[in-house]
Amino acid sequence: DDTIKEIGNKLDIDDAEVFEADNLHVSPGWFDLRAHFWDPGHEEKEDIESGINAAIFGGFTGVAVSPDTNPPIDSKADVEYVYKKAEEFPVGVYPYGAITKGQKGEELSEMYDMYQAGAVGFSQGKSPLANSALLKLALQYHRSFSPPLHLMPLDHDLAKGGQIHEGEKSIYLGLKGIPALAEEVSVQRDLHLAQYAETGVHFMGISAESTLGILSQARKEGKDFTADVAVGNLYFTDEDLESYDTRLKAMPPFRSKKDNEALIQALNDDLISAIASDHLPQDIENKKCEFDHAAFGIIALESFIGAIGKSLEGKVSWERIIELISINPRRILNLEIPSIEEGNWAELTFFNPALEWTFEKKHIQSKSANSPFIGKPLKGKSLGIFNKGTMVWLADM
Repeated sequence: DDTIKEIGNKLDIDDAEVFEADNLHVSPGWFDLRAHFWDPGHEEKEDIESGINAAIFGGFTGVAVSPDTNPPIDSKADVEYVYKKAEEFPVGVYPYGAITKGQKGEELSEMYDMYQAGAVGFSQGKSPLANSALLKLALQYHRSFSPPLHLMPLDHDLAKGGQIHEGEKSIYLGLKGIPALAEEVSVQRDLHLAQYAETGVHFMGISAESTLGILSQARKEGKDFTADVAVGNLYFTDEDLESYDTRLKAMPPFRSKKDNEALIQALNDDLISAIASDHLPQDIENKKCEFDHAAFGIIALESFIGAIGKSLEGKVSWERIIELISINPRRILNLEIPSIEEGNWAELTFFNPALEWTFEKKHIQSKSANSPFIGKPLKGKSLGIFNKGTMVWLADM
C-alpha cells in the first residue's frame, strides 16, 4: 500500500515492519530539478537504471532529467522512452524536452506533443540558446501549456574556451577564465525576452554574486522568474582548484568565496528557490587528461545531502533546506507536492541531518566516478526512501 494510514507517537504496529535509526527524520521525498542520465546514446557514462540507483542512494524519490542525450529528447517518442524505462523503479524519472530540434538551436521542437506525452518542462540542457529571436518565439509558444522554460544563463561567446572562474585563481593557474559577465549578460537578455513574451523563466545553475544583483532588481520590478543553484557551487570555490583536479571542472564553474557566500545568502532570501544536483557523469577518458581537454561535469546525486548539510551548516535551516530540495523543485515544475498527511500517498525520504561521514568511492552508484566529493567530509545522510509502495532502506550502506 502507498497510503499514509496514521501519524502519531503510539501506533499499533503489531503487523508492521519497523525501520529504526538514530536521529531519524522524515520529509516529503526529495526531488532533483536537474540530472543527466545520458540514456539513450551514452549509456557507458550512465543509463536510467544506474542513474536511479544513484538517486536512491542520495535520497531522491523524483528526478528531472536533462534532454542532453543522443539523440536529444526532442519528440513524443523520446519522452515515452524515458518513462517506459523508468516505470518499474521506485524513483520517478521526469524528462525535459529539448526546446529546439536536435538541440541545434535552429528550429523549435514539437514542444506541445512532448508536453502531452509527459515532458515536465523544456530546456536546452548544457547548450545555451544563442538565437534571441528563436528564444523569444519559444517563450511565446510554450507559455499557454507548460511551466517556464529552463535556461542555462551563459553567453557562449563570452565563455568560449574558458576552463574555470575568471579571477585571481585563473591567472595564477594559467587557465583561461569564464567571466561572471557571461552569466550576467545572458540573464539580462532572458529576463527582457520573458517580459516581452509575458511569461516567466527559470534560470539553471546561478553561480555569480553579480547575477544575484540583477535578479534582486528584477524581483523589485516584478519580473517573473525562478532560479536554482548546483550543489557543487555551494560546497566548492575556485580555491579548491589548485591541484588541477579535473573532477572539479564544472559548468557553471566554482567561483570565488565571495560568490559562494552570496549564493548561500540568496537561498535564505528566496532569490534562489531550489538546489539541484546537476549530476553529470563523465567517463574516465573525458576526465583523466589535461585540464584544458577535460569535459565539464561532476556526479553529485549520491553526495547531495551531505554536501548541502556541510556547506549550509549554521547558515540555512533544515526546514528551509527541505523546501529547497523537495517542495520548491516540484512547485517550479507544477508537480503535485507529496505532503505528509493521513490519507495522502506516501512519497518519503528518511534521513539523519546530523550524521557526519566521509564520501568514498564505494558510495558511488553511478557508472561514472567523476566525483569531487571523494574523501570530503559531509554532514547529513539519506537513510531510505518510500515511493510507489516500495521501501528502500539504506541505513546500513
